[in-house]
Amino acid sequence: MPLVALTGGIASGKSTIADRLARHGAVVVDADALVRELQQPGQPVLRAIAAAFGDVLLPDGSLDRAALGALVFGDHDARHRLNAIVHPAVGRESARRFRAALAADPDAVVVYDVPLLVEARADDPWDLVVVAHAPAEERIRRLIELRGMDEADARARVASQASDERRLAIADVVIETGDDLERTLEQADALWERLHGDRVGGRS
Repeated sequence: MPLVALTGGIASGKSTIADRLARHGAVVVDADALVRELQQPGQPVLRAIAAAFGDVLLPDGSLDRAALGALVFGDHDARHRLNAIVHPAVGRESARRFRAALAADPDAVVVYDVPLLVEARADDPWDLVVVAHAPAEERIRRLIELRGMDEADARARVASQASDERRLAIADVVIETGDDLERTLEQADALWERLHGDRVGGRS
């Protein structure tokens, strides 16, 4: 079972690649989706967040993501406290899902779609690390034109993540996503052929 980490900065096209691999038959585990599940009412993670940060719940008991974001964005210590709550829980749940995928199909290709690989899980035993890469200015343009952010917010979001250099330094495969969509999909298809053909070079 090849276990592949797929990462990339915000608006890098990572989700497009994950969706393409899923269409080919990969089992995709989405780290962001796991976070949302673990932050649902009644979950220990949400209780821990509320205990650590105070008034960050909506009247229905769900997480007020905007309030929490305002507290941790730009505050290194607060973000560290949040990560200390969330990252271990996500790590345990993702590992459980990897095991379940292997149990269901020992030959499955499992792709972990994870934006914060460099920040949190670069040293995990991945068979392959794939980086979706578009230049920072292109990603800022996408955030402004496709997601409606103003330029200051877009630049702040990009700057708050790991640098392109740090991501590229851990890559086994780089999929260039700064060109047109068809070129991105062609590269994703080529990656699938490599993975499905059991030609993954192990990582030490």
